[in-house]
Amino acid sequence: MVRDGYFYAIPLIAAGLLIGWVGSVSLALPAFLLALFFLWFFRDPERTISAAPGAIVSPADGKVTDISPFMVNGVRRTRISIFLNVFNVHVNRSPISGVIRNVAYKKGQYLNAMNPASAEMNEQNAVTVEGEGQTVEFKQIAGLLARRIVFNKKIGDQVQRGERVGLIKFGSRVDILVDASANLEIKVGDHVKGGSSVLGYFPVAGSLTGKTSGHAGQGAR
Repeated sequence: MVRDGYFYAIPLIAAGLLIGWVGSVSLALPAFLLALFFLWFFRDPERTISAAPGAIVSPADGKVTDISPFMVNGVRRTRISIFLNVFNVHVNRSPISGVIRNVAYKKGQYLNAMNPASAEMNEQNAVTVEGEGQTVEFKQIAGLLARRIVFNKKIGDQVQRGERVGLIKFGSRVDILVDASANLEIKVGDHVKGGSSVLGYFPVAGSLTGKTSGHAGQGAR
C-alpha cells in the first residue's frame, strides 16, 4: 500500500472512534467506511514485469482511450492515452529501463481527463526516460478529481522497466509517447495494468519479439 493511504485513513479512524464514543456507532460508520475506501484506493499490488527485449510496459492501470500519431520536434511519435478512473490502481511505473533525462512539471487546469484538451491544459508532470536504445516520454496528467501529482524520482536516476515512480491521486490520465517504429500490442478500449501489460515492442535486432507475442492484457494480474 502507498503510505498516503494511512495519511487519509488514520485521521478518519480516529474521528470515527471519537464520534462513536461521544455519539453512536451509526454516526461513526461513515468515517470508518471512508477510511476503508482510502486504504483500498491506495493499494499497490505486486506485478509481473515482462523481461522480453524491447518491451514497453504500461505506466498505469486504466483504459486505453486514444492511440494517435504525434509530432515532437519534427519527429514522428505515437501517443497512447490511458484514462484512470477512481477504481483503478493509481501507482505509476516506468515504461522502460533507462535513465531519467528530464522531469517537467506544469501547473494547469483540472478538466475531465477524458477531454482531449486535458493533455495540454491540465496540471501535469512530463518525464523523459532514455534507455534500451530508445527515448520514451510519459505524462502524469491530473483530472477532474485529482489534485496532486506525485513523482518520486529525479533527473539522472536509473529506473527499471515496471519500477514504481509515483502516483496521481484520484481520477486522472497518463499519456505515453513512443517512437513511431514501435510495434503496438494494444488498441483503443483495452484495459491495461501498470507494469504487467505490454503496450508494444521496440524493434530489436535479430528478434521476432512483438510479432508473436500475446495480447497486452494477457498475464496481467
